[in-house]
Amino acid sequence: MKKSLLALAVLGAFAGAASAQSSVTLYGTVDLSGKYVKNDGSAKRLSMSQDGINSSQLGFRGVEDLGGGLKAGFNLLAGVNPDTGTTNTGAPAVGAAQTSKLFNRRSTVSLFSNAGELRLGRDYNPSFWNQTIYDAFGTNGLGSSLNIAQDYNGTRNDNSIGYFLPGNLGGFYGQAMVAPGEGGTELDKPGRYYGGRLGFAAGPFDVAFAYSQEKMTVNSGLDPAGQTHDTWNVGGVYDFGFLKLMGYYDHEKSVNNTEDRFHPSLLIPMGQGEVHLGYDYGKLKNDTSGVTTKVDQFKATYQYNLSKRTAMYGTAALLKNKDTTSLSVSGGSTITAAPTAGGDSKGFEIGVRHFF
Repeated sequence: MKKSLLALAVLGAFAGAASAQSSVTLYGTVDLSGKYVKNDGSAKRLSMSQDGINSSQLGFRGVEDLGGGLKAGFNLLAGVNPDTGTTNTGAPAVGAAQTSKLFNRRSTVSLFSNAGELRLGRDYNPSFWNQTIYDAFGTNGLGSSLNIAQDYNGTRNDNSIGYFLPGNLGGFYGQAMVAPGEGGTELDKPGRYYGGRLGFAAGPFDVAFAYSQEKMTVNSGLDPAGQTHDTWNVGGVYDFGFLKLMGYYDHEKSVNNTEDRFHPSLLIPMGQGEVHLGYDYGKLKNDTSGVTTKVDQFKATYQYNLSKRTAMYGTAALLKNKDTTSLSVSGGSTITAAPTAGGDSKGFEIGVRHFF
């Protein structure tokens, strides 16, 4: 009996030590809004929508201290539709079969050391980060800078191997990623991917450059299967205290097309609130025919922070198609139809966002 009690005490001590060295966190975001959208050539649409200023998601992350400066960690992040209570598994690429991913936003395992982080799994690719970090509207809602993208190279990659520099390099930071295609058929343009991002941040200043190349495995948007798509972009932000000035330039090159996009924006603190103002301009040239199509967007958001986790917001946006473009400030069931070629798209939404 005494031996059994001693064994239980020893096991309890080890269990206590293990739990003290590791942690698991449940976290996420719920963002819902009422949305109005009117596209030229079709009727207006009033709808309940989501992700007005942040992506709705449910995540699990954890870290374990392995000793000797080595740690292990994971991050599982699922998109959710809070208006219906369903998971957001995304949509298939053009010509691809429907897929179902529970942790469609991120699914990674990592090893951390003084030399940096090794990260494996489905993750955001390096060429995406500048497009969302250096836009005061991120890549969400009516003000997303991606609303004007005509030949976009995607957000995430499956089967990736990534490396992140350690955080003690005097303000320099960076990452690299490679990912085999493995016959993928995802919405965000799977294929053999390699890319990297390098930046420098000091005080109020932050700037970064990214480059990537991806070989298409399925027909997706303007990119035929078997061809490569190159992306490079540069972005930055300067915090003056009374406002943040930010923006990025993005260049996309596929087999037949070249696209250039400019995205300046401002974030102005106002007590518990903040004002976001931005402008987006894009031009795509078909290198075979010489035809050029242009689009621009004006956008504004007022966000009132009820607390560090909860905010109310209102966003208005006007997207002006030119030539033959027919892009919209919103999509899916929040519109009745895309604008007529060269027509306008406008919208307004009011919502609530909560972090947990």
